Amino acid sequence: MIRRRLLLARGVLRHLRQDREGVTLVEFAFVGPVLILMLMGLFDIAHTQYTSAVLYGAVQKAARDYTLESATTSAATIDARVQDQIRSVMPNGATITFTKTAFDDFKNVNEREEYTDLNNNGTCNTGEPYQDENNNGVWDIYRGQSGLGTARDVMLYTTNVTYPRLFPMFGMIGLPANVTLSATTVLRRQPFDQGSNMSPTVRNCT
Repeated sequence: MIRRRLLLARGVLRHLRQDREGVTLVEFAFVGPVLILMLMGLFDIAHTQYTSAVLYGAVQKAARDYTLESATTSAATIDARVQDQIRSVMPNGATITFTKTAFDDFKNVNEREEYTDLNNNGTCNTGEPYQDENNNGVWDIYRGQSGLGTARDVMLYTTNVTYPRLFPMFGMIGLPANVTLSATTVLRRQPFDQGSNMSPTVRNCT
């Protein structure tokens, strides 16, 4: 009886060893998740590149519109046009913000206000004199004024976009849940023959 059972079990094992049915399913169970993850990653990268291209195109078009003298009264329309173009290729929940900073010249873009560091501590304080380029009464890291500025001013126009990823694979490979894109351009406002209204004032840091 025991011998018969052993022979029967051996025959079953021999049959299973030679049976190749279902091998593809088992192999796919190992390869499938990796393949799907790779495909979602490629689609996510492609979508990010495409939305980035749309964003840069919209910002460049907005920059050309902002150079016009009429931009002061049409700023809301220009920004709305940029938003419409961006939202057309991005998922629901996208957050779009605009930053406009005016400078009196290209060489002053994102340059800090000059000051005399009397105590050599790398910070404007304790009554040290500084050039208040934007006349807001405080020392700033950047010289610009918030907003469009006036005729002939140089404007730094930045658009930031944050939106949730299209595919849920970000948690598996350590990516953040949201994608953040930014596009920046620099332009000079018309009419070009007028001078800037920015005139720095010497003040003292507190």
